[in-house]
Amino acid sequence: MATKHEQILQYIDELPVGEKISVRQIAKAMTVSEGTAYRAIKEAENKGYVSTIERVGTIRIERKKKENIEKLTFAEVVNIVEGQVLGGKTGLHKTLNKFVIGAMKLEAMMRYTGPDNLLIVGNRTQAQELALKAGAAVLITGGFDTDDHIKKLADSLEMPIISTSYDTFTVATMINRAIYDQLIKKEIILVEDILTPLTETYFLKTSDKVSKWHTLNLETTHSRYPVVDQNMKIQGMVTAKDIMGQETETTIEKIMTKQPMTVSGKTSVASTAHMMVWEGIEVLPVVDDTNHLEGIISRQDVLKALQMNQRQPQVGETIDDIVTHQMVLMRGRAKGEDVYTCEVTPQMTNHLGTISYGVFTTIVSEAANRILRSYKKGDLVVENMTIYFLKPVQMESLIEIYPRVLEVGRKFGKVDVEVFSDGILVGKAMMMCQLIDRN
Repeated sequence: MATKHEQILQYIDELPVGEKISVRQIAKAMTVSEGTAYRAIKEAENKGYVSTIERVGTIRIERKKKENIEKLTFAEVVNIVEGQVLGGKTGLHKTLNKFVIGAMKLEAMMRYTGPDNLLIVGNRTQAQELALKAGAAVLITGGFDTDDHIKKLADSLEMPIISTSYDTFTVATMINRAIYDQLIKKEIILVEDILTPLTETYFLKTSDKVSKWHTLNLETTHSRYPVVDQNMKIQGMVTAKDIMGQETETTIEKIMTKQPMTVSGKTSVASTAHMMVWEGIEVLPVVDDTNHLEGIISRQDVLKALQMNQRQPQVGETIDDIVTHQMVLMRGRAKGEDVYTCEVTPQMTNHLGTISYGVFTTIVSEAANRILRSYKKGDLVVENMTIYFLKPVQMESLIEIYPRVLEVGRKFGKVDVEVFSDGILVGKAMMMCQLIDRN
């Protein structure tokens, strides 16, 4: 039986795209308190199928597929540019496919403007009118209003006309930044991208007997299964070790491992890998916010995804990508004693213009990562890192990184890292890593 919260989420999900939603309306339709309705709307917003706009309200928008994440809805544009909707509110749920900056002659501008575009322009009413008639939305910069007949046209065509106090350059930068951030998110593999869904997941119920485990084991050759109650809520995990020596009529509830570790669909695969290695787990149940089983994820799934991700071209660069791309192998000495160089670019500095602590941490872990890979194929998870000496390093300095393997075993590695600038020691760190086999 679904909870009230889940029922409200389902109700919102089934509303037509573009529909306006209010806390009061949801509370009345679902006969719940306004607090319950508000919590569900907030979750729907986090899940990306609802958008709230100041002075307009909450709108049901299209849920984005991961491959389409770089496209923004007009509702999202309003929030990015802190805009005000002057007309065409009913079209806010629509998605824009490109934006055009209206800094040219009218005819030239119209040649570039088409359906579902966003024309960014100042107080040029003729351009605004022509853009709307061409099927495009309009973003007016500089805080200008527009004529009433333009607002009415936007309403009738259901294409938004938005006003923002920012100038054209700032607005274009803000929209670009939002798309860029989305692209970075697109690159992060989440559990929901690779899990075995519930329809393909074999599981046992608490009331099942040990004999049912044996049946499933013969059928699937798997030995680990999640255990759920009659409401499909996760209660435990059962493995071959639990079954050993048990009578076939014993119920699973008596022998299962209770309160198992779980992950949600929104957990990153990287942190799931860490959990699995750290706890020695082969299979993890995937659950929703109310602990209902949604599928499972195995160690093989996780490692395969991590390997695939390393081969993907990075579209949106994070600060870690910028740092790792700057690191170059200067010379190889004895095995496990390579030397790297890295230029401290402006993005790597703090407000004082010296290398930031976070960047230094990235440099240390990347150097240790590279050096350990020369010993062992596979991925690694940082267990702990100690930075016990760090001096300020100026912007545009060239630093040399000396990682040295102190110890490497089958399951772990210990690396000492020294960093020099102009021959002077500027940083020392020690890092312990768990190694993940790819076999």
